[in-house]
Amino acid sequence: MWSQWNLWHVVSDPRGYFFWLVVVSLAVAALERLFPWRREQSPARRGIVQDLFFLIFNGHYAGMMLAMAAGWLTMWLERTLNLPLVSGPRSWNLLADTPLWVQFVVFFLLKDLLEYSIHNLLHRVPWLWQFHKLHHSIVEMDWIGNFRFHWMEIVVYRSLSYFPLVVLGVDGGVILTIAVIATLIGHLNHANLNWTYGPLGYIFNSPRFHIWHHDVIPHGGHGKNFAIVFSIWDWLFGTAYRPAAEQPDELGFDDLDRFPESLPRRLLYPWVR
Repeated sequence: MWSQWNLWHVVSDPRGYFFWLVVVSLAVAALERLFPWRREQSPARRGIVQDLFFLIFNGHYAGMMLAMAAGWLTMWLERTLNLPLVSGPRSWNLLADTPLWVQFVVFFLLKDLLEYSIHNLLHRVPWLWQFHKLHHSIVEMDWIGNFRFHWMEIVVYRSLSYFPLVVLGVDGGVILTIAVIATLIGHLNHANLNWTYGPLGYIFNSPRFHIWHHDVIPHGGHGKNFAIVFSIWDWLFGTAYRPAAEQPDELGFDDLDRFPESLPRRLLYPWVR
């Protein structure tokens, strides 16, 4: 049992997500040092220790525990309600017999569209915004900020996207590959890099595009640029914002001065604020 929770065992296994999380994190951290956008920003900026905790906890333990819970819930629904979700001769598994590249394209696009929509909800539903404030407490943007979020966000994302995705029956290797790519782009979106990708910026999210999502001014009332991987959703649904300026004057949200700084209080904030 202990070996399943041993961090070194997890880090050294290339068949698992956390191995690639470490590889991607080191690579993007190196890019920041080679091509810094904000040269005055130190890699040892304020809050970095907390963000290392979020990287490890949200990157492995929280996701693993929730995946176990989701698997148990799926099996319970199958047995109790006779819903053939992922097992049995009548299971849906809509893409199970299709080529891997088809699984990759369909799963990636559907997953990202769902997550774009959920991210939008996090800003529009007041109760959900209280959890999402933790991510927007970033005032010095860098790659590790990608994983500064409340564990409840994982519950929200998984709850609203799990069943639409699980019925596809996508190969595990495809899911891992997409997770690694999404993590790479997420790290780059938050990185201290002055990148836009040119015309491809209308398709893929980028540091210059995503930085405006963290502007202290909530453009449009609830914010803009909700894209996770594909910025095309923002352009299609009218939530894109790309001004002439390179980056906002200030990051955060309007009552950031009342947001707690200690880790326990930040995790408890949505319930006891």
